[in-house]
Amino acid sequence: MQIYLPDDLYAEVKSRKLPASELLQRAIRAEIRREDQLIAASEFLEEAIHQYGEPSPEAIARAEELAARVKAHLYPPVQDDEASHPTTRAPKAS
Repeated sequence: MQIYLPDDLYAEVKSRKLPASELLQRAIRAEIRREDQLIAASEFLEEAIHQYGEPSPEAIARAEELAARVKAHLYPPVQDDEASHPTTRAPKAS
């Protein structure tokens, strides 16, 4: 298997002496896990709809509100002083 990296990314990997093979393996494993979780969530949702029926508009609205609150907690808005110095932020640890 051959992997293509754009010149700028290749230069960053080389200049930082990053272990490209290890990084690629971790990235692929993370993507496989993410896809497996999406499949499992979809199967769970299908089973729940089969068992309980389609959610009401009110239930959907409550779920969307909860999802927005969770997202806001994990990824708080960037403060003005942080916006001038962009960085990659990870979710807050609990």
